Amino acid sequence: MDGTWDGAWVAERFGVALRTAVGAGRPLPELVGLALRRNPKRAHLLVSTVLGKHVPVDPRTVHGAGVDLGVAVRAVVGTLDVAVLGFAETATGLGHCVAEALGAPYLHSTRRRVATARDLAAFEEAHSHATGHRLLPEDPELLSRAEVVVLVDDELSTGRTARNTIAALHAVSPHRHYVLATLVDLRDAADRSAIADFAATLGVALDVVSLSAGSVEWPADFPSRAAELTARPDRGATCRPGEQTSPRFVVAHGWHAPDGGRHGVTFAQTRAMRAAAARVAAQLAPDLGDDVLVLGTEELMYAPTLIGVELAGQGVPVRVSSTTRSPVMALDESGYPIRSVLSFPSHDEADDGPGTRYAYNVARAEPWSDVVVVVDEDGDTAALRTGLLAQLSATCHRLHVVVLPTRRPLPAPLRGPAFGSYAADEVSWLLTDLSAVVLEAPTEEREEAIQSGGAHYAESLPVEYQPDEAYLRLFETALDASAERIAHAVGVVTEIVLAERGPGVVLASLARAGTPVGVLMRRWAAYRHGVDVPHHAVSIVRGRGIDTVALRWLAAHHDPAQVVFVDGWTGKGAIARELAAALATAAAELGVAFDPALAVLADPGSCVRTFGTREDFLVPSACLNSTVSGLVSRTVLNRRVLAPGTFHGAKFYRELAPADVSHRFLDAVTERFADVTARVDADWPVRQRADRTPTWAGWAEIERISAEYGIGDVTLVKPGVGETTRVLLRRVPWAVLVRAGAAEDLAHVLLLAEQRGVPVHEVPGLTYRCVGLIHPRFTRGATGADGRTAR
Repeated sequence: MDGTWDGAWVAERFGVALRTAVGAGRPLPELVGLALRRNPKRAHLLVSTVLGKHVPVDPRTVHGAGVDLGVAVRAVVGTLDVAVLGFAETATGLGHCVAEALGAPYLHSTRRRVATARDLAAFEEAHSHATGHRLLPEDPELLSRAEVVVLVDDELSTGRTARNTIAALHAVSPHRHYVLATLVDLRDAADRSAIADFAATLGVALDVVSLSAGSVEWPADFPSRAAELTARPDRGATCRPGEQTSPRFVVAHGWHAPDGGRHGVTFAQTRAMRAAAARVAAQLAPDLGDDVLVLGTEELMYAPTLIGVELAGQGVPVRVSSTTRSPVMALDESGYPIRSVLSFPSHDEADDGPGTRYAYNVARAEPWSDVVVVVDEDGDTAALRTGLLAQLSATCHRLHVVVLPTRRPLPAPLRGPAFGSYAADEVSWLLTDLSAVVLEAPTEEREEAIQSGGAHYAESLPVEYQPDEAYLRLFETALDASAERIAHAVGVVTEIVLAERGPGVVLASLARAGTPVGVLMRRWAAYRHGVDVPHHAVSIVRGRGIDTVALRWLAAHHDPAQVVFVDGWTGKGAIARELAAALATAAAELGVAFDPALAVLADPGSCVRTFGTREDFLVPSACLNSTVSGLVSRTVLNRRVLAPGTFHGAKFYRELAPADVSHRFLDAVTERFADVTARVDADWPVRQRADRTPTWAGWAEIERISAEYGIGDVTLVKPGVGETTRVLLRRVPWAVLVRAGAAEDLAHVLLLAEQRGVPVHEVPGLTYRCVGLIHPRFTRGATGADGRTAR
């Protein structure tokens, strides 16, 4: 098909006519033609000449029609703030073009199943082949903030779908003014009256804007005669026999933008999509020939249109169209708009289950030089390869597949008391609640699996250590002795952060060791400056990086330049390195730049620039596990229990509430703020002006210890009081090294070592007060089942 048709075939055989209303704008036949639809609810399909759905069209025509409709809407709403809602599946791209023209936020309805999404509303489209629509905005206030909601569809036949939509939307987000924007308005007098009555009953203003208006007229026997014909097999055009081409998958480098409006987009994100489309087009253009089709997939229409527009701007002869779930009769005859059909199984998860999908007017006698299929990650499945791509392989000389990152709705943070024992305003946990999932394993089994390469440490949890009375007395003694020193370190590091980032700083603590420190820094900022600092806890996993969903959440709610990552202490600096590498990767993948500088309470290894002290002393929160950290477990990254698009996970140990000392620790330190204020005021400016360049002094010592003890893996050497405590609580310890003369400050470490039968060795001149060694070749044959006896 050459892209031109007059729609005469249906008119001549069935007596169906398109009539343009007087003064209605553009003639109807310029915008639509008639085809026969395999749908008992409606025998005809209006096939748009400008939509880029069923018929390949110049992408500039598609984009221009949407912009023209947006300009017409602006003439009605004036300077009022608007939000735009498009209808799946045919108007998702059209609605986005309207929103672009209006500079407005945009959302389209969807029929895709999205496990992590929350419904704002749902409604039915009575005449459609697939009737159900859902609204799944990530931001539930996206529409409600606007003064006017503009609903966009490619045609307005009766207005019933529009009324259903407004009623559902008005129930959850009422507005005083709605606008229906459509390419063609085909309502009769009764339908116009019904919409006017509906608006009056609802007490709202309701305008209709279109590029053309008129009517479709047919004889009484048209539906039955059309049904008889559409019951026969298709007689569409077929491809000329030839070699099939293998698909070339193209990584959409630099697509730092949503894939569409399924979960809502701001105007800034729409502009980001334009920029991303330009980058993809530049990547594709050198490999394309002189007859190119860019093919969208169902609801994914706007991004392919933008890519097509950018290719056309570079001189590539290109048209755009899209696959669809609507069954239409194909007939290779002049004047009929649907000349060929490819049918194939669906390749994503739909609310109504799997089904047959179609691509019209793609197969033809002369193959395309190139077909560029644009799909998102969730649609890039095995069914795509064996279905649509297999069908397309005979339609072109070269087949390209551009896979865009799927934009999933961001999950909501967790807060106490529903999750964790910290107050809701102290911290929000950017985590998934896995409290109902059994993840604990005996320490020895975990160690064996970790060291054998059979599992990553973050895939499971150790059994929570339950301290005896003697150990709890040591915790209380340590807290009493160190609360003032901790308060001083909290004040110094917080003042430096506020001085360098300003009062708009956002704390992102690395759960869970960093979280009590983040709470204390937040308290200091409020105590000393009256500043309410937002605080969120995020997960980072050694060897796996930081939680990118949490980064997306932070970027969506805060200025990334204002986010400061916080941890409790540094050991050898592995997490500082992990954070820097992970944020560099995230910047490339997400297009969002966070500052990798890590702020810590104590930096004995000289690994960071922002710290409260470089002394290696006991932070009492290291003595215990969840019972000093808001009853929250260490974080978990296990894809068997975490769905795509969710935060890393953790558990809330509600059952340990009687043993919880989280607030005891925080309050003991907070009570010392007044005692250290004068010293903090004197010390932090000196600290800030001093040379704080990390020397990584501890790293060389860790390498020396690893070699000297024949360990061969620095990850099994855990320096500092906090890390040594973790080894004794969570891992299979081999030995503890203690700096000569420091034993009297390490009572809790010595008690844990005694309880686990771990040897303690004094080492003169040790940089750290102590170093914990994990058994280097742990198996049940090398070490006793209790983790004590080396054999």
